[in-house]
Amino acid sequence: MKSNPFRFLNYLKVQIAVYFLGTSLLLIMILGSVLYYSISDIIMKNELENTTHAVEQSGHYVEVYIEKLKSLSTLITQNTDIQDFFATGSDSSRSRVMKLINTSLQTDSYLASIILVSNDGKIISNEKSLDMTVSNDMMKEAWYKSAINSHQMPILTSIRQQAFTMNKDTWVISISQEITDQNGKNLGVLLIDIRYLVLENYLKTLNLGKAGYAFIVNDQYDVVYHPDKSYFEESLKREKLKLISKMRDGYDPKIGMLTHHYAIAHTNWTLVGLSSLDDLSAIRRHIFETLILVGFILFGIVIGSGIFIADRITNPIRDLEIAMKTVEDGLSALTVNEQGCYEAKSLARHFNAMIIKIDQLMASISEKEKYLRTYEINALHSQINPHFLYNTLDTIVWMAEFNDSEKVIEVTKALAQFFRLSLNQGKEMMPLENELDHVRQYLFIQKQRYEDQLNYTIEADESLRGIEVPKFILQPIVENAIYHGIRESGHPGLIQIIVSSKEDFLEISIEDNGIGFDPRQSKSNKAKLGGVGIDNVNQRIQLYYGKSYGISVDSTLNLGTKVTIQLPLSIPY
Repeated sequence: MKSNPFRFLNYLKVQIAVYFLGTSLLLIMILGSVLYYSISDIIMKNELENTTHAVEQSGHYVEVYIEKLKSLSTLITQNTDIQDFFATGSDSSRSRVMKLINTSLQTDSYLASIILVSNDGKIISNEKSLDMTVSNDMMKEAWYKSAINSHQMPILTSIRQQAFTMNKDTWVISISQEITDQNGKNLGVLLIDIRYLVLENYLKTLNLGKAGYAFIVNDQYDVVYHPDKSYFEESLKREKLKLISKMRDGYDPKIGMLTHHYAIAHTNWTLVGLSSLDDLSAIRRHIFETLILVGFILFGIVIGSGIFIADRITNPIRDLEIAMKTVEDGLSALTVNEQGCYEAKSLARHFNAMIIKIDQLMASISEKEKYLRTYEINALHSQINPHFLYNTLDTIVWMAEFNDSEKVIEVTKALAQFFRLSLNQGKEMMPLENELDHVRQYLFIQKQRYEDQLNYTIEADESLRGIEVPKFILQPIVENAIYHGIRESGHPGLIQIIVSSKEDFLEISIEDNGIGFDPRQSKSNKAKLGGVGIDNVNQRIQLYYGKSYGISVDSTLNLGTKVTIQLPLSIPY
């Protein structure tokens, strides 16, 4: 049988320590998890509040600036000099309008240019050269109608038509507002170009973590602002921004960031902020490292206390186990100290009382066992001897009926020798040589009866012939082979007896070529061993030597049977 490498887990001391350790670690893990996730949730809420506040504050700054532009655009569109210029086109009104434009540009460094376009194509601006589509009837121009029909500002227009470059210093955002007379009739449109850097300056100070950022998209998800210029060129990145713009506010595990949306008033812009949760990650890592450190410390404490408690419980039990093993091995009985917990003391007290009673009983049982053993062996002999005698006399009678006096004499002498060996001066043990001679006389008698239908051989190592064995153990097996195997086979039979030594035991095999039997169809041990005689021999051997020795049978239907006897090489008396 293979040894179990995990058999140490069966020890009570190990189980107590493991259960104690497992329970403690489970509690540590539960408490650590609750603490970890509770603090993380608090920090997550705080981060969400900070992100919301930062994004909305930056959005409010942009709104304030937009309001400032609205006020400026209203001031300009309601100026009478502009209406006079659109009506007359005089140089004096142009001069006054240019002065107004220059004054407005000086009030805000983020203003790139101010352009006034009348409905009949007149243009006035601080820029010297403009690339704009104009005509005598501006209402036919798509960009013009889009500008005057806008109800929100700023509106991104295609008025400028300048080539797009990756130099953000040249980027502008155009806003527009319609210019009307007192009756609400369209006179023209005001265009104000704002430097792109105004948004960057408002949003670059937004604290969203190392990997966090903010961007602005319009209602068509076109990029208005992003700190990474590549988002204005690469369609895949713009699609990513579109998906982020559609996300709900809060933490999204897909991107691992907090998102917050803020719709900028009076525009079609949405400011989206993404926080990378740097503080949360750092605190989580710190909490995790702290829990690991505390876990290792508690782990050491738990192991030490677990082993100490387990020792207190199991040491008295181990002492009791050693004492029990001593008794089990047949050594002198030992008493154990009554110590430890109440249960351990109670076990020790009852064990000591049991040992005293065992000592008293062993003395009386020892004498009774001798008489009982002698009685059992004699009872087995009484079952075997009459059985054999009946079969032998039957053989002699059969020969006498045929008036074969010579064979009767030979068989009678063999029978006398057989019984002389059987008596063995009243001794239960005899040399192996005598036991082999005993079965040889029996086979001789049977040979005279069956003649050519029975043959036999006996082989034995000379060095083994002096070993003492229980008497009368081979003849019942040979008899069983003749009557239940060879006689019913219908062909000449052969019995082979071989004596050999195997390691530390003596092995005697009796093999025949009779009809055999199917062991699977055997209903009892008696059937497996082939009859009452063999069963008695097996019981005798086990009474002498114990359950480790005895008879085994190997049989194959229509091929024969092999009976093997195993005995110790030395006698245990």
